[in-house]
Amino acid sequence: KRKKKKIDRQVSQGKVFVKSTYNNTIVTISDMQGNVISWSSAGHCGFRGPKKSTPYAAGVIMKNAIEKAAPYGLRDVHVLVKGVGSGRESAVRSLNANGLSVLSIKDITPIPHNGPRPPRPRRV
Repeated sequence: KRKKKKIDRQVSQGKVFVKSTYNNTIVTISDMQGNVISWSSAGHCGFRGPKKSTPYAAGVIMKNAIEKAAPYGLRDVHVLVKGVGSGRESAVRSLNANGLSVLSIKDITPIPHNGPRPPRPRRV
């Protein structure tokens, strides 16, 4: 039988990392030092296949991650968004809807300075 982890620290400010790709959205909530408090992803919340990359899934993911971080007393967050997927906007919107105040939003999407050749466009 596993014991539930006892929460002994209170975190008032933190960082929310949103990684949104074409296939999935992953949310990680950490304190200001970078220690992970909670995380969630589309597959973790029960979405499968093409439903993982939808804006609705991103909102559910964010709600799930915030519920896990609730015992820590998190109130103010800095948002760092990475990627080009469809879940970026709705994930940030659902932060306000779930009672966290957003202090800043920063885009940290990596931009290549002529790195490897990108994948070819799909012909559907």
